[in-house]
Amino acid sequence: MTNSPRRSRATEAFYGRRKGKTLKTPQAEALAALLPSLRLDLGVPAPASLASLWPVPVTRTRLEIGFGGGEHLLHRAQEAPDTGFIGVEPFINSMAKLLTAIDAEGLSNIRLHDDDATQVLDWLPDACLDHIDLLYPDPWPKKKHWKRRFVSTVNLDRFARVLKPGGVFCFASDIDTYVNWTLTRLAAHPQFAWRARKADDWQAPWSGWPGTRYEAKAIREGRTPCYLEFERLA
Repeated sequence: MTNSPRRSRATEAFYGRRKGKTLKTPQAEALAALLPSLRLDLGVPAPASLASLWPVPVTRTRLEIGFGGGEHLLHRAQEAPDTGFIGVEPFINSMAKLLTAIDAEGLSNIRLHDDDATQVLDWLPDACLDHIDLLYPDPWPKKKHWKRRFVSTVNLDRFARVLKPGGVFCFASDIDTYVNWTLTRLAAHPQFAWRARKADDWQAPWSGWPGTRYEAKAIREGRTPCYLEFERLA
């Protein structure tokens, strides 16, 4: 198993803006006080045992890329205190919101990264994750921007390297073109298999799914959420 930092093979920015409205005082205080201690230090090699990243014992590890409002990440961290979570979100306002909630809930099983997720993927050791979530990512709807979609052959190679055999990649979106894009690329990747067993599996959210504000907006606007689950083959 390797634990040396890797140079990113992708230079595209997979996210848009970094900051929105001025932060509320509690959010600004949480950002300043908590992020330095919870942020992953990518300047040093990743630990051979990823469990050492958290101050509490963990038996599973899970990465969420672009956690947005943080509803899903917080819910999963609360329901699974023995799982170590890594949350990635470059948007400062979302990061501050999550940090405020982490402080209020007293959670100790979350680590964070506030830049591009490919940096974390290239830093992680081989076969260290049980689960990766990519939920309602930016669809980059214009064709000229499709190269910035996070699901790509290069990034699926990254997923395959860091996921344990039998590990799971979950993808959710309400954008048909991105769903089809994702299915096409996963079907072509030799190290992943779609876990669908029934024709309508894609319509059913996962067990314990809390919903997100992006999902609620999609439903209000008449779009249908899609939930895809893929297994990292041995």
